[in-house]
Amino acid sequence: MISFMNSHPECFDEAIELALSDKQPYSWRAAFVLWSVIKENDKRIQRHINKIIKAVRNKNDGHQRELLKILLMMQLDKKYEGVLFDLCMNIWEHIGKAPAVRVNALKMIIKIADNHPELKKEISLLAQDHYLESLSPGARHSVKKIISELNNIVAVYDND
Repeated sequence: MISFMNSHPECFDEAIELALSDKQPYSWRAAFVLWSVIKENDKRIQRHINKIIKAVRNKNDGHQRELLKILLMMQLDKKYEGVLFDLCMNIWEHIGKAPAVRVNALKMIIKIADNHPELKKEISLLAQDHYLESLSPGARHSVKKIISELNNIVAVYDND
C-alpha cells in the first residue's frame, strides 16, 4: 500500500477521504498508510487538518491513534490548538482507552504546550498513578520518560 501511494500521488486525496470516513477496517488502514507516506508538515495534509481534528473525536481507538500520528507530524495553526488540546486531554484522561492512543494524545498535549510554556508545569500532573495504572509496562515507561524530559525542560525554563 505504501509503495502504491508513493507511485500514485493522484490517489492521495482519495486516501485522505477514506481515512476520515467510517468504512472500517479500511479507514484506519488508510490513515496508517497516509502517516507512512507523508513528510513532516506535508502540504497535502495541511488543508485537511481541521477535518482530521474533527474526525478524531468519534473514531475508535486505533483510528484515533493513526489520525493523531498524522497530526503530530504537522505544524498546527494556533486556531486549532485549543480544541485539539481539549480533545487530547479527554483521550488521555479516559483510562479505558488503548494505551497507544493515550500516549499519542499525551504527545500532542506536550507538542501544543511547547507553544504555551505556562502549561508545561501542569502536564506533570498527567503522570499521576491513576493515569498510568492501565498502561502497559512499555507505554508506562514511555510516558515517564516523556514527562521526565518535559520536567527537565521546565526546570531549565524556571531557572532562566
